Amino acid sequence: MTEVNATEAGKRLILALDVPELAAGEALLDRIEGRVGLVKVGLELYTACGPAAVEAVKRRGFGVFLDLKLHDIPATVAGAVRAARGLGVEMLTVHTGGGAEMLRRAVEEAGNEIRILGVTLLTSLGQEDLPAVSITGTPGDVVARRAALAASAGCGGVVCSPKEVRLVRAVVGPKVAIVTPGIRPSGADAGDQKRAATPGSAIADGADYLVVGRPIHGAVDPSSAADAIVEEIRRALAAREA
Repeated sequence: MTEVNATEAGKRLILALDVPELAAGEALLDRIEGRVGLVKVGLELYTACGPAAVEAVKRRGFGVFLDLKLHDIPATVAGAVRAARGLGVEMLTVHTGGGAEMLRRAVEEAGNEIRILGVTLLTSLGQEDLPAVSITGTPGDVVARRAALAASAGCGGVVCSPKEVRLVRAVVGPKVAIVTPGIRPSGADAGDQKRAATPGSAIADGADYLVVGRPIHGAVDPSSAADAIVEEIRRALAAREA
């Protein structure tokens, strides 16, 4: 089995800083310092605090994954990516439902400074939800089509649930990063995630990064919770690379 250390494994864990205000976020960051490589700033915190949330994360030495799931006309999305570039974030999500031209404009505007991630299908949606939003096929069908669209537009990564990781890897090849939310350690409450899996199984299937929020920030001891997830990632990486 290939040796993988905790530092390397921690780079694969993205903490979802899904908190309503910055003080709580900063307190959590102080407790998990050195345990994760990237921190996700999503809609809730960014709407509440704006760029100050990004700056707070960067001050503590974390890379920023700005998860805004941009979905608008190509010119508007390009302008938003330009603004994000000025913030110095490492990853930014756009929604593949915006179409090929929107994705291409986002990638062009990002240049080599930001990795654009195409969001395929929200992990809160299951098969029973798709007809109401006029989506045909199974979740796997939708994710595969949208992952292919993102890759063809030049996106550096895609976001999919752990249930579709193997399928997406077959579609996009080895060079496109797969970022996987919907991660729940064994025994954890799935909450509103309908297509969830454990950290070890997602890594074993080929995910590059795991996004984890509530199992860490909702834990009695967030640092210990993060350590346990990193250790599971470490073991799965070692087995995968053996």
